[in-house]
Amino acid sequence: MATRPAKKPAHNVHNGVNQLRIIGGQWRSRKLSFPDAPGLRPTPDRVRETLFNWLAPYVEGAKVLDPFTGSGALFLEALSRGAAMGQALDASNIAVSSLKEHLGTLRCTNGQVQTADALRYLETQTATPFDLVFLDPPFNQNLLPAVCTLLEERQWLAADSWIYTESETAPSTLGLPGNWRLHREQKSGRVYYALWQRTADIAD
Repeated sequence: MATRPAKKPAHNVHNGVNQLRIIGGQWRSRKLSFPDAPGLRPTPDRVRETLFNWLAPYVEGAKVLDPFTGSGALFLEALSRGAAMGQALDASNIAVSSLKEHLGTLRCTNGQVQTADALRYLETQTATPFDLVFLDPPFNQNLLPAVCTLLEERQWLAADSWIYTESETAPSTLGLPGNWRLHREQKSGRVYYALWQRTADIAD
């Protein structure tokens, strides 16, 4: 999960325990704890609600990839709202262990999570096309262009997939693949949130 500029926490903190709330779907209003570790801050509730309003016609039955899952807020929200399956990755063993516990608590059998470096995983593993991808990498490491290039070159994306990005710079400056059309964008504080739709052909 991206390391963000200092701001009011987007999650609830009770007695030192971080909590996220699932907004909609079969696990609506469920509250889940996650470890207090650097960068593990879920996408704010209001942004998640806006995002999933944008995605409402496309989540049910979708195959979801979350390469920088962090707290798992977006991943769990998609599964709650009817995604057919999900694959989540994170470089933190602590984050992965926590998310695995949540999947067990929710009796979710169609979500998989593993400890992995996202770039190495996308470069070396056999690709399965995904319909919906969440990209919230750590900031100030220039990871978005690299991971997006791998998603395209290694055929991780369905023909008309949707890609959500969080970044510290404006979407127009990210240099993402030419066949990704910016569908919606929003800014909260110093963080940009954007939803892209992929088309099969690279734009000239």
